[in-house]
Amino acid sequence: MFLVLSSCQSTKNQEPESITISRSQYKDQLYGFWLGQCIANWTGLVTEMDKIGNIGEVKTGPFYTREDWGKPDFPNIWSDSASDLSPTIDFVLRRQGEVWGADDDTDIEYIYQHLLYTHQTTQLTGEQIRDGWLKHIKAEEENYLWVSNQKAFDLMQTGLTPPATSDPANNEHYDMIDAQLTTEIFGLFSPTQPEVALKMAHLPIRTSAQKNAAQIAEFYVVMHSLASTYTGTTGEQLMLMAEAAKQVLKPATYPIKMYDYVKAKYDSGIPWEQTRDSVYIRYQVEQQDGYDITGQNLYCNGCFAAGINFAASLISLFYGEGDLKETIKIGTLTGWDSDNPTATWGGLIGFMIGKEGVEKAFGDDLSNQFNIHRTRQNFPNEGIDTFEAMAQKGIEIVDRVVKEEMAGELDLDNDQWIIPQE
Repeated sequence: MFLVLSSCQSTKNQEPESITISRSQYKDQLYGFWLGQCIANWTGLVTEMDKIGNIGEVKTGPFYTREDWGKPDFPNIWSDSASDLSPTIDFVLRRQGEVWGADDDTDIEYIYQHLLYTHQTTQLTGEQIRDGWLKHIKAEEENYLWVSNQKAFDLMQTGLTPPATSDPANNEHYDMIDAQLTTEIFGLFSPTQPEVALKMAHLPIRTSAQKNAAQIAEFYVVMHSLASTYTGTTGEQLMLMAEAAKQVLKPATYPIKMYDYVKAKYDSGIPWEQTRDSVYIRYQVEQQDGYDITGQNLYCNGCFAAGINFAASLISLFYGEGDLKETIKIGTLTGWDSDNPTATWGGLIGFMIGKEGVEKAFGDDLSNQFNIHRTRQNFPNEGIDTFEAMAQKGIEIVDRVVKEEMAGELDLDNDQWIIPQE
């Protein structure tokens, strides 16, 4: 059982026998998840791989600091020019009449939601995952897959199914960041019940991740499941959730040591930039706590690795203290694969504050349209969807999860779920 203080607990600090959740409110929160994730994803893409350190052949100069927000963007490791999304480091927004484009931080989650919905199931099989990937991901042209996801896709085309697609014997990239991007949503399909969320996400995570990378992905799944125990968000609530999610990190592994290290630096009161710089030295230069990516001589020093980006994401989580804008800003400036931590926390906080909370931060004229065909294929309506419709599909998946996985009650007359608590 994941222990976390909840607004649903009794005055005696004991968990109630059940928790009641409004379906209509949850739908609004799922809208906030997709909208917050898109804002954060596209903002983080401005600085993706701009700053990854100065080890090996790739040298990117000093890391960004808070003073760089609003200033010109530097080229990333693949380019000689600034981002074409924004000439300056700033929020990237799509207003009414425009359309949000899918990216690798949203599109596989979209596929998994589609597969759960169309198969009318709570747990996808390896064959369903493989067939879904092969149907909806392009094989020949640009397909917006990288590293472990690309390798898993290649293996699927030879007939392999998860978890063989992440087996280290088959997939040498099993410890990259990929599973984090694709599985967080399973936590939202299992409100208040992290154990159920982990069961649902087990095989999707192991489509592209094993060992430490799988642990890290599970941490994010648990965070998203616990988010449903709160209304609104504060740094204190997020910290409680993180401490509870930490339980999935195994003793004596680098993920839990990274967590404890970043948390201690945050608690010490030093600026986030100083914590980020110390993370770079500790893990990429000195290779402490068993994190040996640098010694593997990978391209860009493993800038896509699950580990260094986990540490970076914790910096923006802790120092953002529950503020959506501040969390996205810090995540965007921290470095490495900066669109991934921003998308993760933008989606989580967006869920916790709902559609109205995201619009309060960024304006009430934000686009509600989403183009899954920017990166994927073979969806209805030429790939154009809306956050309302995406949230409604999520609600119907949760309906099934509450009944089939939680032995809970779907009370349509009162538009609510009644979820038993152990």
